[in-house]
Amino acid sequence: MADRGASALSLPDDWPAHPDPVLALNRMGSFDWDLDTGLMHMDAQAHEILDVLPEEYDDRPETLSERVPPDEARRLDTAVSQALKDGSENYGAYFRLRRRDGTLRWTHTQGYIRRDDTGRPRRIIGIVRDATQELGESDARLDRTAQGEARRQRTSVVELTTAALAHARTVQDVIDVLKDTHGVTHLGATSLVVGLIEAGRIRLVAEGPAGSFVPGTRVTRIDEPYPMSEAVRTLGPRFIESPEEFAERYPALWPHLTGLKITSAAYLPLIVQARPIGAMGLLYSDRRGFTSEERDILVALGSSIAQSLQRAMFYEQEMDLAQGLQQAMLPRTIPSVPGADIAVRYRAATIGGSLGRDIGGDWYDLIPLPGGRVGAVIGDVQGHDTHAAAVMGQLRIVLRAYAAEGHPPATVMARASVFLHELDTDRSATCLYAQADLTTGVLQMVRAGHIDPLVRHTDGSCRRVTVPGGLPLGLSAEFSRLDYPVATIELDPGDTLLLCTDGLVEQPGADLDDGMRTLTALVATGPDDVRDLADRLIDVAAERGGGDDVALLLLRRRDLDGPHPGRRLQWLVSPGDPAALADARHMIRTAVGAWGARDRADEIELVADELITNALMHTEGSAIVTLRALTGSERRLRVEVEDTSSALPRRREAGESGVSGRGLLLVELLTDVWGVEARGGGKAVWCEFVVPGSP
Repeated sequence: MADRGASALSLPDDWPAHPDPVLALNRMGSFDWDLDTGLMHMDAQAHEILDVLPEEYDDRPETLSERVPPDEARRLDTAVSQALKDGSENYGAYFRLRRRDGTLRWTHTQGYIRRDDTGRPRRIIGIVRDATQELGESDARLDRTAQGEARRQRTSVVELTTAALAHARTVQDVIDVLKDTHGVTHLGATSLVVGLIEAGRIRLVAEGPAGSFVPGTRVTRIDEPYPMSEAVRTLGPRFIESPEEFAERYPALWPHLTGLKITSAAYLPLIVQARPIGAMGLLYSDRRGFTSEERDILVALGSSIAQSLQRAMFYEQEMDLAQGLQQAMLPRTIPSVPGADIAVRYRAATIGGSLGRDIGGDWYDLIPLPGGRVGAVIGDVQGHDTHAAAVMGQLRIVLRAYAAEGHPPATVMARASVFLHELDTDRSATCLYAQADLTTGVLQMVRAGHIDPLVRHTDGSCRRVTVPGGLPLGLSAEFSRLDYPVATIELDPGDTLLLCTDGLVEQPGADLDDGMRTLTALVATGPDDVRDLADRLIDVAAERGGGDDVALLLLRRRDLDGPHPGRRLQWLVSPGDPAALADARHMIRTAVGAWGARDRADEIELVADELITNALMHTEGSAIVTLRALTGSERRLRVEVEDTSSALPRRREAGESGVSGRGLLLVELLTDVWGVEARGGGKAVWCEFVVPGSP
């Protein structure tokens, strides 16, 4: 009997209708339901049939909800609502009523709908009667049918729940399955609680519906007087068949559950290999007692849930180990680099939405190099497991060591490939290594099967930088193809270099080039600050989801506080070519004069000549000469002479003729600062001259 809601509208003059004495003679009760106010008057015979005491009934239909089981109430309400909507004058329905002693009996109701002139239903006058004798034989058949249907329903719920649990990977996944529409709540449970044993205590991981949490039970001891603790201690289920039994057996817990109107409960131990891992409680509000078949089904369900929780706990332990391993392999801190803003991010893969995270071999690194240079690395080891993370950590350390030794980018990549090949693993790795001179903005990049980098310029435009690449690390050594071509670009102040793994680019069903174009547009419209831009890119990756990790490194070149480059000249001086040396002297003098440093032209030319001559005399191969104009708080000219020898220059006493042995002495006397830095298999001797004039 659906509740139509009370209102302040006045009742009809003839409300309630007076029952015909014939109704009472035939053991029929009557009711008069005013739909505007929501009030429903019942006579004494109706009270008796519905097993309601007059003092318990307040003329409101919802008061009868304790007598009509939820399924019966929904079916009856549907019949009444349909009659009101389709213009019917009357309706009739059989439904089962729960008496005070808990037994069910059949009842029949019939109502006559009165409408106003517009056809709107205003009032229902009807009867109720006991239909137990009428449906005696039918009742038995219906009960058997209902029992069979209930049995099939419970079995179906167990099968659906077990199938869903097979796909759960984490403890939260298991809890979500149990709370799902196909979970154990379809067994009729009002509330579900689950606790797991941790360090000799029971910690709740599922607390039932909102507002049902019992204070002080978040973590409890196994020896406390609670049904869940008792199930764990005894390794046996605890079935509570009435509120009175609940209050008597567990007086400390029962007062907190009275608001849920609990009528029975089942607490099941979760046992795996004869060892308890926790307990589960199912609380009911519309039933009393459990049949032996229902108990068997619940115990079987508890066993299935225990296996799933154990598997989920093992998975989470493995995940914690793998994540800890991966975090240990990644750089703990990123060094501060003068002249650059750096941002790095890492996001683990999300597999199947909420079904947990896998561990991969993606990594980033930033390596300070001699001479103010910096190496930026991005890479991805094949696979998503702890082995991939372990290989990644070893490869990162080795590549960092090779780069820090000063080897050129191609050599760093080739040696890392040989190392991975000799590591006795079946994994390969893609990698991109960029060596940046932030003084000049020159970037030298090599690529081993990795995706290309992006560069965003100060005007907001973004482009993909095509870097000719070689085979992935490990494979290039296996196939003896260790040549890695070097691409050189220049970053202007304000430009940003972006290195990332393919998890940021690849999307299911989309072409890689389309993904690169999407990423390029996203970077072009992103924030200027590299940290904000990195956060934005990771947020997009999280929204999109995907089954691959994402590693990201952003390097933005900014103006140096000290000297930074203006112009640059570079040329090669070959051994045994006197003309080349003379040309170098001429070009240096011309450039120094053109750049407004004529006052120091003689000193610069003399020092450069000395450095070039030393390189040609004491090493094998050519000398690379670079002249740069640096601007900052003061103007400087920088001369670099690079050769292929790792032997450092050393100061010698002048010979008997007084001609040799004064080279480094001249350099020290004539320059403002000078030094030597390793360059892979060779070195570079550099010096700087302060020149007059404003920067």
